[in-house]
Amino acid sequence: MRENRHIIREYEALRAVLTTGTTIGAARRLGISQPAISRALTQLENRLGRTLFLRISGRIEPTAEALSLNETLDPLFETLSKIDGAEWAHTENKPLSIAASTTIAHCFLLPRLATFLKQDSSRRIQFETQPTEQIVAGVLEFRYDLGLTSAMIQQSGVKLIPWRKSKMVCVMPEGHCLANRDTITTQDLDGVSTVDFVRRLGGRSLTEQIFNRSGVRPNIIVEAATNIAAVELARAGIGVTVLNPFPQLTEPQRGLVILPFESDIEYRTSFVLSADRPPSTQTRNFMRHIKFTTPEDQFSEAI
Repeated sequence: MRENRHIIREYEALRAVLTTGTTIGAARRLGISQPAISRALTQLENRLGRTLFLRISGRIEPTAEALSLNETLDPLFETLSKIDGAEWAHTENKPLSIAASTTIAHCFLLPRLATFLKQDSSRRIQFETQPTEQIVAGVLEFRYDLGLTSAMIQQSGVKLIPWRKSKMVCVMPEGHCLANRDTITTQDLDGVSTVDFVRRLGGRSLTEQIFNRSGVRPNIIVEAATNIAAVELARAGIGVTVLNPFPQLTEPQRGLVILPFESDIEYRTSFVLSADRPPSTQTRNFMRHIKFTTPEDQFSEAI
């Protein structure tokens, strides 16, 4: 029978490769040779009877089995780090770096950051509010462990994990001429004063596509850069706005009428992760916390 210390070394090699993304990086992390890393992975695969990594054009890609095994090993290595202060575990003591879009940050995330921190006094977080393109860039460059956005992203190198979906709504001040409708259609907004988004934002391209298909021309009074600004301008009576209700409109809104907007567009609010680096235990814990503390509302639902 093989000694347990040899099995632990195989698990250490697995986690080091998943963390660094290469066998060279794993070897440097553990202070052993690259062949020793490759040998440990091969021994682990043979012992488990599972393919844990795919070797493709000189690169090593983890399989779903490798990621699942890594999660299963978390309690083992947390215990070992408490016993002998394993150096690899020090990365878990680094602040969790998070970036979120403005609306998610100010209308949803901050109270949940607070409750997450209160659960464990040893936790540390670095938090930034950024536009989606900066969130993606930061995740790609490993400056952020996690991003949160409702934007529709198609970017290689990042992985989106949706946890909430919602449909477009039309927001208007109380007493507006359309406030007695059950649903708002594109035709209802022809010539109507509206608050739209600046052209650099994805929300503007969505509304333009919808209105162009219908031959509708709303009267755009203001172009806003955030959902928060658009809703407040609608509340002030400047015009109606069409947008994603999650998370800003999940609570009762004074002075506003919020109606479904007839559209086939579905928003997905997602976690943004690196496709090349598995999330840390702390990152996964935070994602679970967000999912479990997101209340039900009339405009969105869990995925």
